[in-house]
Amino acid sequence: MHDSSRSHDLREFPLDKLVACHECDLLMLKPELAPGERAECPRCGFELFSHQPHMLGRSLALVIAALLLYVPANFLPILQLRLLGQTSQDTVWSAVVALYESGLQGIGVVVFLCSMGIPLLKLLCQLAVLLSIRWGVGRGYGLLLYRIYHHLREWGMLEVYFMGILVSIVKLVSLADLAVGAGLICFVCLLLVQVWLEITMSPHQVWEALSRGRTHASH
Repeated sequence: MHDSSRSHDLREFPLDKLVACHECDLLMLKPELAPGERAECPRCGFELFSHQPHMLGRSLALVIAALLLYVPANFLPILQLRLLGQTSQDTVWSAVVALYESGLQGIGVVVFLCSMGIPLLKLLCQLAVLLSIRWGVGRGYGLLLYRIYHHLREWGMLEVYFMGILVSIVKLVSLADLAVGAGLICFVCLLLVQVWLEITMSPHQVWEALSRGRTHASH
């Protein structure tokens, strides 16, 4: 049953003191969290947000690591294929070029955007946002870039490309000699670092730091 007195009490608080559940739309007071704690909706149990300790420093380290892995992951050989006395080495970039030169320009452009272009743009947006918080400058641009990053999240499909690589390995392993290249190892490491970054870079702390100019998001 709807509690009118409760609603009346909530209306007395400013908006920045309230939070709404993304699953059941329950409006409630925003809890204050200690490092390592997380807030859950009392009605449906959905995780509202969490407070990651040392979020800023850890996120910056992970973004830089991902950027360092980006070049070898895309330009070093992923697989070495030996078939009928011939050897070929394939990279992510060579696959894009091969698609484009074979007349599949549209598919080549899509593969380039989803496997190389957009993932790089996401990392650069994250780096710019974190540096904006760290240095305390350009927070308005940081807000814009963080919104852009959230719109790009659905288009960065490194995991889909990785699944395609695994399927290719399974199908070719009985037809030819395959050797894993350094590019594949870097590609897997890049995926793992990005997953870790998604967990570490708490959206709640980033939005608060950008909107209020607070610098203690890293503590």
